[in-house]
Amino acid sequence: MLAIKLQRIGKKHQPSYRVVVADRRSKLNAPPVEDLGSYSVSTKAANLKKDRIAYWMKVGAEPTTTMWNLLVREGVISGAKRKIAMKKVLRKDHDFQEAKPDSAHSISSEQTSSPQATADVPAETPAAQ
Repeated sequence: MLAIKLQRIGKKHQPSYRVVVADRRSKLNAPPVEDLGSYSVSTKAANLKKDRIAYWMKVGAEPTTTMWNLLVREGVISGAKRKIAMKKVLRKDHDFQEAKPDSAHSISSEQTSSPQATADVPAETPAAQ
Protein backbone atom coordinates (compact mmCIF):
# COMPACT_ATOMS: atom_id res chain seq x y z
CA MET A 1 0.00 0.00 0.00
CA LEU A 2 1.32 3.43 -0.90
CA ALA A 3 1.52 6.37 1.48
CA ILE A 4 2.27 10.05 1.14
CA LYS A 5 4.78 10.80 3.85
CA LEU A 6 7.69 12.98 4.93
CA GLN A 7 11.28 11.85 4.33
CA ARG A 8 13.84 13.69 6.44
CA ILE A 9 16.75 15.41 4.74
CA GLY A 10 19.14 18.08 5.94
CA LYS A 11 21.88 18.46 8.51
CA LYS A 12 21.81 17.77 12.23
CA HIS A 13 19.55 20.22 14.08
CA GLN A 14 18.40 21.70 10.73
CA PRO A 15 15.51 19.45 9.71
CA SER A 16 13.82 19.74 6.38
CA TYR A 17 11.63 17.15 4.74
CA ARG A 18 10.87 15.83 1.29
CA VAL A 19 7.23 14.97 0.58
CA VAL A 20 7.25 11.59 -1.15
CA VAL A 21 5.03 8.73 -2.24
CA ALA A 22 6.48 5.46 -0.99
CA ASP A 23 5.42 2.06 0.24
CA ARG A 24 3.90 2.41 3.71
CA ARG A 25 6.35 -0.01 5.29
CA SER A 26 9.46 1.11 3.42
CA LYS A 27 12.57 2.24 5.26
CA LEU A 28 13.26 5.94 5.64
CA ASN A 29 16.13 5.99 3.16
CA ALA A 30 14.49 3.71 0.59
CA PRO A 31 14.01 5.27 -2.84
CA PRO A 32 10.53 6.79 -3.13
CA VAL A 33 8.08 6.18 -5.96
CA GLU A 34 7.79 9.94 -6.63
CA ASP A 35 8.92 13.21 -5.08
CA LEU A 36 5.96 15.54 -4.45
CA GLY A 37 7.62 18.56 -2.88
CA SER A 38 9.41 19.76 0.22
CA TYR A 39 8.69 21.15 3.68
CA SER A 40 10.97 23.29 5.83
CA VAL A 41 10.30 23.13 9.57
CA SER A 42 12.23 26.28 10.44
CA THR A 43 10.35 28.55 8.03
CA LYS A 44 7.12 26.49 7.90
CA ALA A 45 7.24 26.79 4.11
CA ALA A 46 5.85 23.98 1.98
CA ASN A 47 6.42 23.60 -1.76
CA LEU A 48 3.92 20.99 -2.96
CA LYS A 49 2.89 19.62 -6.35
CA LYS A 50 -0.85 19.82 -5.69
CA ASP A 51 -1.91 18.13 -8.92
CA ARG A 52 0.37 15.11 -8.32
CA ILE A 53 -0.80 14.81 -4.70
CA ALA A 54 -4.41 14.78 -5.90
CA TYR A 55 -3.52 12.12 -8.48
CA TRP A 56 -1.84 9.82 -5.95
CA MET A 57 -4.72 10.20 -3.49
CA LYS A 58 -7.15 9.27 -6.29
CA VAL A 59 -5.06 6.19 -7.07
CA GLY A 60 -5.23 5.12 -3.41
CA ALA A 61 -2.21 6.51 -1.60
CA GLU A 62 -3.11 7.58 1.93
CA PRO A 63 -1.27 10.43 3.66
CA THR A 64 0.16 9.86 7.12
CA THR A 65 -1.43 11.79 10.00
CA THR A 66 1.26 14.49 9.98
CA MET A 67 1.10 14.78 6.21
CA TRP A 68 -2.72 14.99 6.34
CA ASN A 69 -2.51 17.94 8.75
CA LEU A 70 0.05 19.65 6.51
CA LEU A 71 -2.13 19.18 3.42
CA VAL A 72 -5.16 20.60 5.26
CA ARG A 73 -3.11 23.61 6.40
CA GLU A 74 -1.84 24.27 2.87
CA GLY A 75 -5.36 23.92 1.39
CA VAL A 76 -4.58 20.93 -0.83
CA ILE A 77 -7.39 18.89 0.72
CA SER A 78 -10.43 19.93 2.71
CA GLY A 79 -11.34 18.44 6.05
CA ALA A 80 -10.52 18.62 9.71
CA LYS A 81 -7.07 18.10 11.11
CA ARG A 82 -6.41 14.75 12.73
CA LYS A 83 -5.13 14.27 16.24
CA ILE A 84 -1.63 12.83 16.38
CA ALA A 85 -1.40 9.93 18.83
CA MET A 86 1.80 10.20 20.84
CA LYS A 87 3.28 7.23 22.67
CA LYS A 88 2.81 7.35 26.42
CA VAL A 89 6.10 7.21 28.30
CA LEU A 90 6.00 4.94 31.34
CA ARG A 91 8.40 5.79 34.11
CA LYS A 92 10.33 3.04 35.84
CA ASP A 93 10.40 4.98 39.11
CA HIS A 94 7.87 3.22 41.36
CA ASP A 95 7.80 6.07 43.88
CA PHE A 96 6.35 8.37 41.22
CA GLN A 97 3.27 6.16 40.75
CA GLU A 98 2.76 5.20 44.40
CA ALA A 99 3.42 8.52 46.09
CA LYS A 100 0.35 10.55 46.91
CA PRO A 101 0.64 14.01 48.44
CA ASP A 102 0.07 14.05 52.22
CA SER A 103 -1.81 10.74 52.19
CA ALA A 104 0.82 8.84 54.22
CA HIS A 105 1.26 11.53 56.87
CA SER A 106 -2.32 12.68 57.33
CA ILE A 107 -4.36 11.54 60.29
CA SER A 108 -8.00 10.79 59.67
CA SER A 109 -10.71 12.34 61.83
CA GLU A 110 -11.64 8.91 63.25
CA GLN A 111 -8.19 8.46 64.78
CA THR A 112 -8.12 11.86 66.48
CA SER A 113 -11.67 11.88 67.82
CA SER A 114 -11.95 8.35 69.20
CA PRO A 115 -10.97 7.92 72.85
CA GLN A 116 -9.85 4.37 72.13
CA ALA A 117 -7.03 5.60 69.86
CA THR A 118 -5.51 7.70 72.68
CA ALA A 119 -6.07 5.01 75.33
CA ASP A 120 -3.99 2.44 73.46
CA VAL A 121 -0.90 4.65 73.52
CA PRO A 122 1.10 4.14 76.73
CA ALA A 123 2.01 7.23 78.66
CA GLU A 124 5.66 8.15 78.97
CA THR A 125 7.15 7.35 82.36
CA PRO A 126 10.09 9.25 83.74
CA ALA A 127 13.23 7.17 83.92
CA ALA A 128 14.44 6.28 87.40
CA GLN A 129 17.70 7.85 88.46
